[in-house]
Amino acid sequence: MKKTIIIFYTLIIYAVAELIWWGYMLVILQPNRMGMILGEGSIFFAVFFLGAFYLHRSLNKERKLQEQKKNFLLSVTHELKSPLASIKLLLQTIQKRESLTKAQVLDFIEKSLTDIERLDDMVENMLLASKIDNSSYTFPKASFNLSNLVDNIVNRLQISKCDGNQQIINAEIEPKIEITGDKFALTSVVTNLIENAVKYSRPCEALEVKLFKKEGKVHFQVADRGIGIADAEKARIFDKFYRVGSEDTRNTKGTGLGLYIVKQVLDKHEATIRVKDNKPAGSIFEVVFG
Repeated sequence: MKKTIIIFYTLIIYAVAELIWWGYMLVILQPNRMGMILGEGSIFFAVFFLGAFYLHRSLNKERKLQEQKKNFLLSVTHELKSPLASIKLLLQTIQKRESLTKAQVLDFIEKSLTDIERLDDMVENMLLASKIDNSSYTFPKASFNLSNLVDNIVNRLQISKCDGNQQIINAEIEPKIEITGDKFALTSVVTNLIENAVKYSRPCEALEVKLFKKEGKVHFQVADRGIGIADAEKARIFDKFYRVGSEDTRNTKGTGLGLYIVKQVLDKHEATIRVKDNKPAGSIFEVVFG
């Protein structure tokens, strides 16, 4: 990509130099037509530089996309290796240590299943993002209980209990909220938003999940007290592959697909999502189904 940009700028400089030279020669040879030459030359230069500007912008956009894809591959590799290594270690421990109690074996199996669910979520995200991109997914809609869906996901993602038996996810879910939509795709929306809040929160830091009806609309909120999102980043967090920072400086896990999928799915359901600052720290994501 760098070689392409260097060639592009070299050609631009060469073309400008040639145009100036030929313009100078025409003025020398036909001084009585200087006004026409300068006028037509100005229009040509304006069109030329306008085209060069848009081509430059396209090249920059392509370069950034390539960098994001590279970061995506790096993060996916890490996301795959980490749970696979954990599962392998747990299973090898069960296989080699005959002295393990039944409770220890069950604990190792539960941890392995948690890692498998994490892998399954990531694969589902990649498959859904691919289907959205090539327009092969139709978003079949039917009526279902959103309250039960959110409650099940909260229970699955509930990591642990901390000091004082405080759970990491505090949920306030209004019962029997029914909506019409694609249950599979909206499961991905709820999962991604809650998982993001967990990722960007400190260990044992409580986060809030709320589902309620207000003025005939269904509201789903996820609030954390994590690192927050800078105002300059808020407009870009729903872009495909986009993640704040770089893979070398980022400690949190992720592929950059979660919020992209969230926005695409909600657009198909004519729902809105906005992100705002939480006080004193963190972020609040709010989804509204009209």
